[in-house]
Amino acid sequence: MKFCSDCGEQVSQRIPDGDNRSRYVCNHCETVHYQNPRIVAGCLVIHEEQVLLCRRAIEPRLGYWTLPAGYMENGETTEEAALRETWEEAQARVSGQELYMLYNLPHINQVYMFFRGHLIDRAFAAGEESLEVRLFTEHEIPWDELAFPTVGKTLKQYFHDRQHSHYPIRMKDIVYRPGQTRRVS
Repeated sequence: MKFCSDCGEQVSQRIPDGDNRSRYVCNHCETVHYQNPRIVAGCLVIHEEQVLLCRRAIEPRLGYWTLPAGYMENGETTEEAALRETWEEAQARVSGQELYMLYNLPHINQVYMFFRGHLIDRAFAAGEESLEVRLFTEHEIPWDELAFPTVGKTLKQYFHDRQHSHYPIRMKDIVYRPGQTRRVS
């Protein structure tokens, strides 16, 4: 950030009075510009023994498979964001959704929230951000072609939980340290 969105003057990084973190502060009007994590919301869509995956038509990870998910918009709840993203990417309607997985990714300033829900009908299709949308059984999932670590971890947890028909809300941290190799699954 170089310029204040309120008055257009230059900003600098410093710790504002009464704070303990470095922030962008306008040198002219003293507006403090906070930067906060982005929330990604999506759905683990279930139909009988299968889950719904989308093959990405956009970067990052173009051509890789993912759960329908995306950034939350202002003015919507996390559940509304998950349902909207599921519709936009998979043209799928979901019912009975419940929060299932929450991931903190502090190294990229993101929080992922996946809701578990059931496909209302078999009417689904690729939206603008998807090349293809398909239902997969556990053994059909292209594990080496998953777009993001959160997707692989969510799917593995779901198939584990399904064995016991017990789906508690889970929260996990995914933290990468400098020099650590990033793996997708």
